[in-house]
Amino acid sequence: MTGMGFVYNYSGLMAARWFLGLAEAGLFPGVNYYLSCWYKRSEFGVRAAIFFSAAALSGSFGGLLAAAIELMNGIGGRPGWAWIFILEGLITVVFGVASFWMVHDFPDEARFLSDEDRIRVVRRLKLDQQSSAEHEEWSMKYLIAGLKDWKMWLGMVIYMGCDMPLYAFSLFLPSIINELGWSTSTVRSQLLSVPPYAAAAVLTVAIGFIADRTRQRGLCNIVVSLVGVVGFLMLLASTDPRVKYAGTFLGALGIYPCISNTISWMANNIEGVYKRGVVLGFVIGWGNLNGIVSSNIYLNPPRYLEGHGVIVAYMALFLFGGSLLMTTLLRIENKKRREGKRDYLIEGKTPKEIEALGDGKPDFFYTV
Repeated sequence: MTGMGFVYNYSGLMAARWFLGLAEAGLFPGVNYYLSCWYKRSEFGVRAAIFFSAAALSGSFGGLLAAAIELMNGIGGRPGWAWIFILEGLITVVFGVASFWMVHDFPDEARFLSDEDRIRVVRRLKLDQQSSAEHEEWSMKYLIAGLKDWKMWLGMVIYMGCDMPLYAFSLFLPSIINELGWSTSTVRSQLLSVPPYAAAAVLTVAIGFIADRTRQRGLCNIVVSLVGVVGFLMLLASTDPRVKYAGTFLGALGIYPCISNTISWMANNIEGVYKRGVVLGFVIGWGNLNGIVSSNIYLNPPRYLEGHGVIVAYMALFLFGGSLLMTTLLRIENKKRREGKRDYLIEGKTPKEIEALGDGKPDFFYTV
């Protein structure tokens, strides 16, 4: 990021951007994976939601910060846009260096906890059937186990249903704000882009809290995705900029909560810290790749019929349909486990071998 403030041509910018993407690609899945190793399954959702909603809010106010930093134009012989990259990049560098001392891999290694606190945290995780309490060692078998798990592949489908629309959101919102005719200055334009993101951040945290308490993450995805579909149908059907601006609220409300909720859902249902890391990497990585789609469908302003139509299809088919299929299959599997139809999986196995089954254990019940 900082290096992008010192480039002199397009090639240099693209090279710096490539290294930025390479460095930040693991941040979002890594933070969610890290949180899933510290908290019980019924506590993780709201924390993932707070993390993601903070990112959403920072993105919405980022334009205002950029507008302020751009006033430094000419200082040190650098243009204003370069100072945006330099200052925001330096903040990231400072926190990155500090993370070497602030972040501890697993609870049993946390130096900031007392011996009693470490015991308490590990005990809570064991009661929640969390393998992070056992301090697993990496093996290729976890990669293979993840690739064989149908939940990972269906999770990729669900996540692409909300992640592609997420990337597309910032592509058409400025056009709608411009159509309103209220944006008489850059600052006012940026302020008008904040309310949809702010509303989405609030609902994201609320859904995280509700899903944690009810353990109905699938139902939350289903209901919220319908709100998003309605919002994008408004964008498709209307030419009134006020109606379209209202539609962006519903669109944001239907997209943002499903991002953190889907990640929490996947993390809840994949046991074994390394298998969970593999699965979250595939799910989030595949969702990010769908950003390629969003950047190539918004071609005909100001209505963007093709773009909005593709997003409705993504949300209806992949997000709504995938969530409905996932929760149905998990409910069927939980029913079989309650009826003892999976008890044969542990016959003749030692306690250690049974523990190694992870979410395949007959007494492990999925979050639906």
